Amino acid sequence: MADRRLKVFHSVARLLSFTKAAESLHMTQPAVTFQVRQLEEQFNTRLFDRTHNRISLTEAGRAVHNYASRIFELYDEMDNAVREITGDVSGVLIIGASTTISEYMLPALLGEFKRAYPDVSLRLKVGNSDAIVSMVESNVIDLGIVEAPVMNKHLSVELCREDQLVVIVPPGHPLSEHEQISAKKILKYPYISREEGSGTRDVFVEYLQQQGFDEKQLDIIMELGSPEAIKGAVEAGIGVTVMSRTTLHKELALGSLKAIAFDPPLVRPFSFVHQRQKFRQRAMDELLSFARNYCKTHCNE
Repeated sequence: MADRRLKVFHSVARLLSFTKAAESLHMTQPAVTFQVRQLEEQFNTRLFDRTHNRISLTEAGRAVHNYASRIFELYDEMDNAVREITGDVSGVLIIGASTTISEYMLPALLGEFKRAYPDVSLRLKVGNSDAIVSMVESNVIDLGIVEAPVMNKHLSVELCREDQLVVIVPPGHPLSEHEQISAKKILKYPYISREEGSGTRDVFVEYLQQQGFDEKQLDIIMELGSPEAIKGAVEAGIGVTVMSRTTLHKELALGSLKAIAFDPPLVRPFSFVHQRQKFRQRAMDELLSFARNYCKTHCNE
């Protein structure tokens, strides 16, 4: 409902990037530039300083950005008020999730939500935990679900459930007869790691440090960005790895992999991450409420 030019300007001002704003708005960069120039012509002043491939807000730009933020908050408040009266739950929600969560937890959750709220369109972006938090910070997505602690105090972080990380090895591996092992035990074996920025990797590295070891002591022979690819590599006997027990239901049932717990146990949070804005579209509030209840009823599965 708001002026299209103001929406485009607000995205550019928030991201300080025409390219990122174009991606978040699903527009071309020339179209974004055109909309901003039209707004500058309306106010007869520059809203951005453009120097050395960087942009910053001018004094007028900062004023417009502040007012635009208040205008969009009022629009959200108005929209929510009307939807409360009419009982309507609709709209588009963009959700971001780290790889493990998107592949093994979200399909069931989003399937149940879609059946309950068929008029809400859901879009999913997948990335590692660092990328998802960055998208939440930039308002590219409405809700992120990540598998590592979030340090940004400006975001709202809610625990969904705790997830256990385990060592996985193929049957017949020297470690396969153990039910529990210390972190030191796996340092002598070839290790298959997730990519940098992965929540699984970050949590395991922190655990190693707590146990008095360092990531450099791991014999990392391969880095892969997909849990399925890593499981396949372990099944082929290439190395061992650490991953979520949540991802292993099929392999454990078939006996193609063995999961070994750490001593002391290694657990990490699965968390919801979103902006702290006072007013959100009603569909977002319903999704958060639905997801909280889903985690409560499925956290022990």
